[in-house]
Amino acid sequence: MSNYDPNAQAYGGYGYGQATAVQQAQVDQGLRSYMVGVYNYMMLGLAITGFAALGIYMLSVTGDASLAARGARGGAMAVSAGQFLTPFGAFLFASWFKFVVILAPLGVVMLLSFRADRMSAAAAQMTFWVYAALVGVSMTTILLVYAHTSVARVFFITAASFGALSLWGYTTKRDLSGMGTFLMMGLFGLIIASLVNIGIAAFTGTASTMLQWIISVVGVLVFAGLTAYDTQNIKNEYIYSLAYSQDGSLVQKAAIFGALQLYMDFVGMFQFLMSILGSRE
Repeated sequence: MSNYDPNAQAYGGYGYGQATAVQQAQVDQGLRSYMVGVYNYMMLGLAITGFAALGIYMLSVTGDASLAARGARGGAMAVSAGQFLTPFGAFLFASWFKFVVILAPLGVVMLLSFRADRMSAAAAQMTFWVYAALVGVSMTTILLVYAHTSVARVFFITAASFGALSLWGYTTKRDLSGMGTFLMMGLFGLIIASLVNIGIAAFTGTASTMLQWIISVVGVLVFAGLTAYDTQNIKNEYIYSLAYSQDGSLVQKAAIFGALQLYMDFVGMFQFLMSILGSRE
């Protein structure tokens, strides 16, 4: 991998043959403000996800077995000692509707991907918030399965790891573009391996714990690499957006989609770390 000058494209985009100190300071200041905006969007998305997961959890769980059994087939469904699924929780997570809960976030992120060029910045932002809320609903299962102290511990581990990796991706002078192909291959490999494990569970009644552990470890490594890689790409995307946007709307959209990338990296790393470090109820 070779070293590169992240500002060279910026000055070329503006038509400068040689950047002055003032021009460099302006670009650097704008880049810092842009990255702060990206991280703010991402953190707000994570906050929406957390509140959505907590709200759905509170609506889905009760300590009253008689209330849980009301309207539920076969009696109350236990989550843990003294905790049961409410009829609302059973509908979300123990009926056919669970597939809607699982697939809805995928549908929204595909909409964002295919309509990115035609969306306004406001529409992209609203769709991102909807996506973050739907992810929160689907991630309620983590609160149902794992001890809450364990969830909090892994969240802070993920936040510290993500922060360090993203900072490195932002500050390094090394070109990380060569990592992209290998990381995408790893991501597709994770999807295939996960489907294989689901098939094993369908035929044998139990998923392979060894395969699941390998998937989780590789998943953490892949999303760790994607965090640094995407951060550098987002940094470079600012240069492109600034050069070709006349009214600043392209820059704002780039910030939203950059936040979406980092958001998915964070969530992916968190989920795989939970499967490795999480303590089940």
